[in-house]
Amino acid sequence: MSAAADRVLILDFGSQYTQLIARRVREERVYCEIHPPTRDLAWIRNWKPSAVILSGGPCSVYGEGVPSADPGLLHLGVPVLGICYGMQLIAHLEGGDVRRAARREYGRAEIEILDPDILFSGFGRGEKVAAWMSHGDQVEVPPKGYRVMASTPTAPVAAFRAEHRPVFGVQFHPEVAHTPRGAEMLCNFLFEAAGCAPTWTTGSFIDSQVAAIRERVGSKDRAICALSGGVDSSVAAALVHGAIGDRLTAVFVDTGLLRKGERESVERTFRSHLGMTLRVVDASERFLERLRGVTDPEEKRRRIGHTFIDVFEEEARAIGGVRFLVQGTLYPDVIESVAQFGPAETIKTHHNVGGLRPDLPFELIEPLRELFKDEVRQVGRDLGLPEELIGRHPFPGPGLAVRILGEVTRERLDALREADAIFIEEIRAAGLYDEIWQAFAVLLPVHSVGVMGDQRTYQQVVALRAVTSLDGKTADWFPLPPEVLARISNRIINDVRGVNRVTYDVSSKPPATIEWE
Repeated sequence: MSAAADRVLILDFGSQYTQLIARRVREERVYCEIHPPTRDLAWIRNWKPSAVILSGGPCSVYGEGVPSADPGLLHLGVPVLGICYGMQLIAHLEGGDVRRAARREYGRAEIEILDPDILFSGFGRGEKVAAWMSHGDQVEVPPKGYRVMASTPTAPVAAFRAEHRPVFGVQFHPEVAHTPRGAEMLCNFLFEAAGCAPTWTTGSFIDSQVAAIRERVGSKDRAICALSGGVDSSVAAALVHGAIGDRLTAVFVDTGLLRKGERESVERTFRSHLGMTLRVVDASERFLERLRGVTDPEEKRRRIGHTFIDVFEEEARAIGGVRFLVQGTLYPDVIESVAQFGPAETIKTHHNVGGLRPDLPFELIEPLRELFKDEVRQVGRDLGLPEELIGRHPFPGPGLAVRILGEVTRERLDALREADAIFIEEIRAAGLYDEIWQAFAVLLPVHSVGVMGDQRTYQQVVALRAVTSLDGKTADWFPLPPEVLARISNRIINDVRGVNRVTYDVSSKPPATIEWE
């Protein structure tokens, strides 16, 4: 919870864009939290939000068992903004007319500003503004006491507001980049309608989390941190270390699924630079044995997650007095793993979330659970972590196991590790590493025909993946220069035994995910 006075409550009705709303609010230095729509009126009053945002969602307000809200929410005197389904819900609760649209709208649309009041402050009356639509239902007639603020040729009520209350609704999505002036609209809601102050910073987040961790852990209990060497777990470890000091032990498990030189790098950073208590456990044989014959990606994640906990339980017994397990889980991990807040679709199981054993012997501490990757990086900088670590590309907890499609074997791991190291080395040499959100190699479960030294070969295929992104929720492929791709391909084929073909992945997210499994 933020120490700042102003905070925004986002009720999640299942939109895949909900976390983008939170990002946009926090970018304006206003603290926010995402909660399920089942929060009752008493809880909301006690939480004391400065404003409430109702997200979009996949349902129809007339559907059976769909998420709703207490109508009293709209009469608390707290500014409310409904987005897409959130707008339709406001109209439905207030007696307006919501119907199936004669023509569904998905994608770019042009709205006309009819009333440049508050939400559209700074816009001209009659001005045409690009906006991103994604809806099947729409408001046909606004509730009594509401006025229309914007429209499109197919959606006569593209935005509305209550005449005498700070309640607003928009049919489009101001939170996405495809609504170019959406940030202005959100700022108008936050600062003009709600009167919020831009006071939330990563510094205030650190202060509040350190205090919360100290209170929860107490003065005697100990914690261990599942340290992977990546940004997320490293920042989580540093944050908890700042709260409880030497009662935190960082446990780094060499799973055998790591990138080249990973173990040595982690030991150097955490022992030499951070002075943190570190235990290194070589469990590579155990992980490889648990993965023997497994090809299903969800089963890989499940087995890896369970094996992690087995190892940590053993280490905890050796340390003694351990009650808590610290993990670097981020919000995108949560939203893609489980329908945490609303009826959002599960995309994949994250090993920190859905891959944990049901009889977990520890209480979890996940101090970064509601943060996005860029926020985590800034928290790390504020905590004094080296930029070499903070700027690293994300690396999945299950490691190379989910970058080897098919069975994971030592030979396949060795091949992928070398290919991946070459890829990263070359994009660094080309000065492109910091322009890319994430880059890695994937070993495919197919063989292809080739020719080497006038002889026919039938060997493995490596796919390269490099993407740009802000938070990992959406991503686009990075246009690597042809000469760089050629150099990488040539080196991999010549230097990695058993590989005779290299491909480049040019799919975006969505429809693909960043990782292949």
